[in-house]
Amino acid sequence: MQLVVARIGRAHGIKGEVTVEVRTDEPELRLGPGAVLQTEPASAGPLTIETGRVHSGRLLLRFAGVKDRTGAEALRNILLIADVDPSEMPAEPDEYYDHQLMDLDVVLADGTEVGRITEISHLPSQDLFIVERPDGTEVMIPFVEEIVAEIDLQEQRCVITPPPGLIDDRAEIASTRDAEGDADADADADADAEGDA
Repeated sequence: MQLVVARIGRAHGIKGEVTVEVRTDEPELRLGPGAVLQTEPASAGPLTIETGRVHSGRLLLRFAGVKDRTGAEALRNILLIADVDPSEMPAEPDEYYDHQLMDLDVVLADGTEVGRITEISHLPSQDLFIVERPDGTEVMIPFVEEIVAEIDLQEQRCVITPPPGLIDDRAEIASTRDAEGDADADADADADAEGDA
């Protein structure tokens, strides 16, 4: 099975290094020197990692055969893909591979059906579940502890506790402008009533 583990960013320096947007919880395992990775598009690979280091909080990689900035820039935005044994589990108990989460049923704590996970979007700040609802519409659920209460792989379900407005339109919108508008409308109504009297 293949998993996207990183996206190549811009070139760093003049010796062929590139910045990498890491998309795996195990970069030391998937992105270490000697790792051979497939690519998307496939025509760009496979790529063999020659060196890796962290600089200012970012992972920098150099690939075999890429010796200068021009070669590094040519790799920009390419996805790096690792071959993973489907039975392999992440090291941490609360971590999951994308393939484990795909097609899970998403329900509220009371069992109300929300939909099914059809995609996982990896953003810099957090991951998002793209959930297809029974009516065919989609809703995005942040994969954060405050919202995703439980992932049960045995039962193939994900229990969420969303804040108001995340999956429905029952959110109460409270703003001072609305309150002022209501107060003005009440004042106008009172003035009209007094004028009629």
